[in-house]
Amino acid sequence: MKKKDSALKVLEGIEQPNQVNNEFLKKYTKKKNLSIEDYVQGILNKDRTILSKAITLVESSLYEHQEKAQQIIERCLPYAGKSVRLGITGVPGVGKSTTIDVLGKNLTNSGHKVAVLAIDPSSQRSKGSILGDKTRMEELSTDQNAFIRPSPSAGSLGGVARKTREIIILCEAAGFDVVIVETVGVGQSETVAHSMVDFFLLLQLANAGDELQGIKRGIMEMADAISINKAEGENKQKAEIAAGQYRNALHLFPMSESGWTPPVFTSSAYSKEGIDKIWETVNDYVILTKSNGYFYKKRNEQNLKILSEAIDSHLKENFYTNPKVKERITKLQQDILDNKISAYVGAGLLIEDYFQNIKSSK
Repeated sequence: MKKKDSALKVLEGIEQPNQVNNEFLKKYTKKKNLSIEDYVQGILNKDRTILSKAITLVESSLYEHQEKAQQIIERCLPYAGKSVRLGITGVPGVGKSTTIDVLGKNLTNSGHKVAVLAIDPSSQRSKGSILGDKTRMEELSTDQNAFIRPSPSAGSLGGVARKTREIIILCEAAGFDVVIVETVGVGQSETVAHSMVDFFLLLQLANAGDELQGIKRGIMEMADAISINKAEGENKQKAEIAAGQYRNALHLFPMSESGWTPPVFTSSAYSKEGIDKIWETVNDYVILTKSNGYFYKKRNEQNLKILSEAIDSHLKENFYTNPKVKERITKLQQDILDNKISAYVGAGLLIEDYFQNIKSSK
């Protein structure tokens, strides 16, 4: 007996499109695998997306990324060096980010292109960073003529990211004529930040206890200008008093090689007073130091310092990746912990193994 046809029938549906857009996939894949030429041309064409990706390569610790990044930097070098590099430091809470926001906006309004490298402190425990400086630069972060790049300090000496110098080169090649480096703000250890900028601005607070406690010879000698920030309202008079104390202190220091006398003034990022004075001072400094040759001399010294640091970094990496060192270092570490040998003797033995391994490999 034949079964009657069921009333329930499955009609053939319309063929469903692929959930993944193939055209988008092609574009995405192409962007992920950019060549050296793509990176360089993108940076020179002021493509911010490619600039950001190139900076990510620079910051990466992977060998293949570093190899690619160094080639990009080398290709960008002829187009770099034409900006004014401004370092801004001061204790946490002094108003660095807010000052940069107002200063940067003033600069973009007058036709400048501003790159801000905001260095965030990294946790010693988790190694993480908040990277929230953009949230404190509300106006500048939405400006088409500004580029803000927060980077973790990752425990680097001097409160600046390990690769900040290379990032400056990329930003300059991308057409930014003012590069501002905002440091973590750790006081006298900021010599690294000073060694990569043309002008070093120290922001200070008034009424934070004895003002003279803030006068530390190391950081004061590095400063090309000092601004007492948050000089508004009732705090304005106190800021002027503090500025006078700093001026008196600076008179005790010998004349700098640049021939420049660091000025001390007050400013308020909140009321936007005195911010124009910062850029006027930077301009005066650049004009003076270019006329007497110190500007170019300092840039040359910075390049030689990069060479020295690159050698140190390469030798350290080469040492710890040496097979003989890797084979013996764990046992020596345990011997040091067990007080069988001193750390100095252990270091000497490892260095001896390192050179022996190099000789035998020749």
